[in-house]
Amino acid sequence: MYKAKKMSVVLFVGMVMFANCLAGSEMLPTNSHPTIDSYEGWRLGIQAWTFNRFTLYEAIDKTASVGLDWMEAYPHGQKLSKEKPNIVFGHEMPLEIRYEVKQKLADAGVKLVNYGVVGLPNDEAECRKVFEFAKEMGIETLVAEPPAEAFEMLDRLCQEYKISVAIHNHPKPSGYWNPDTVLGVCKGRSKWIGACADTGHWMRSGVNAVETLKKMEGRIISLHLKDLKEFGKREAHDVVWGTGVGDVKAMLQELHRQNFKGVFSIEYEHNWEKSLPEIRQCVQYFDKVAGELKPTGWRDLLADDLSNCTYKQGSWVMVDGVLTRRGGGDIWTKERFGDFVLDMEFKTAKGANSGVFVRTGDIADFVQTGIEVQILDYAGKDSAKSKGACGAIYHCLAPKKDMVKKTGEWNHYTITCKANKIYVVLNGEQIIDMDLDLWTGAHKNPDGTKNKFRTAFKDMPREGHIGLQDHGDPVWFRNVKIKPLCK
Repeated sequence: MYKAKKMSVVLFVGMVMFANCLAGSEMLPTNSHPTIDSYEGWRLGIQAWTFNRFTLYEAIDKTASVGLDWMEAYPHGQKLSKEKPNIVFGHEMPLEIRYEVKQKLADAGVKLVNYGVVGLPNDEAECRKVFEFAKEMGIETLVAEPPAEAFEMLDRLCQEYKISVAIHNHPKPSGYWNPDTVLGVCKGRSKWIGACADTGHWMRSGVNAVETLKKMEGRIISLHLKDLKEFGKREAHDVVWGTGVGDVKAMLQELHRQNFKGVFSIEYEHNWEKSLPEIRQCVQYFDKVAGELKPTGWRDLLADDLSNCTYKQGSWVMVDGVLTRRGGGDIWTKERFGDFVLDMEFKTAKGANSGVFVRTGDIADFVQTGIEVQILDYAGKDSAKSKGACGAIYHCLAPKKDMVKKTGEWNHYTITCKANKIYVVLNGEQIIDMDLDLWTGAHKNPDGTKNKFRTAFKDMPREGHIGLQDHGDPVWFRNVKIKPLCK
């Protein structure tokens, strides 16, 4: 009996490990940047109202700065940019401005998925304008507070355009503060009609957010997720998630139980001009709780206090999520990694040089036991076709294309190491597809050119430390995430 139980346990553990390996062996993001959500099916983003003291373009940049890929915009109020302060974002923008916005979003790596709170009157012609705008911009959900008599028409438009309408709840005495009212207008409607659950406004109205999420099971399309300092007070302000009265952890556990899939928008309505550090803490809290519920494998490579790194104290500092070189040597992970996807952003000063070392066998001899993905400023000396250009596997393989941005702009790297293959994506384009097994001799590349390495790359370590190079020049890193892969 004991042996049978022991065998069952062994089989169960083996099945779990096999399932994890299958998850890690999913199609690798070798041609594009991956999504790095902490919970598969949950997309954490920013409601631009959070940054209503800033332009839309500044809001997009701030969203990217905290490592989020998703955004909800609002109509009629947010200036487009400092360069175009007379243009306000919304569905009445001219076509050329819409194209410009889409390019800005693409450059920042942010996708616009929700739009609201937008007016949807009982007027099909007016509503079609909004739906057409959403279709063109790639928006999935319109967040609104429509009149009850409009829902038959809106449901038909939702099904035609395959775009949802999520009913938002402003605080009491607004029309939809009571969840029963929302459920009433949803009754008998298609799956395209549901709720945008604003947990903060529920609490301001004296409504328990966790119990209301249970009540609205099956009708929640998206959320404005919030935690508040006080319950039942309209003037109560937002606080960092997990520190207020809302029990955000219980909210996430309930949505996990419901198998909810959708967008969580951070709408942080406090400390308006200096809220980024608090928003970053909200993201960290969400990632921790969500990652424990259903992990995707993504995690921070570097601890906020750099305690999981080897480096000379003071030579690197992490402030507000940005790692800055101060001078004094490279920084290395204590942990060793074999097969993985590494996602990060970096920027440099003019002419600056740095690098990302992967699978480094011996930190003391990193040049000869590691593989360097080069970082070089836009104004650097090496041309795009050089084996020293930005994105090159240094001294071995030049990037296919010059994708580095201008000096001072954030660049986006995804580096994938899987067995004998290394892939590099820079700013949305695959620039490296390398087979290490083709490097069969020391000091020699497959194209006949020489390199500086005394070991053939096919024989280089397939597992080791990850390092960020101090080459003596200013360089910054942020949103450094890793997903280990099963072998």
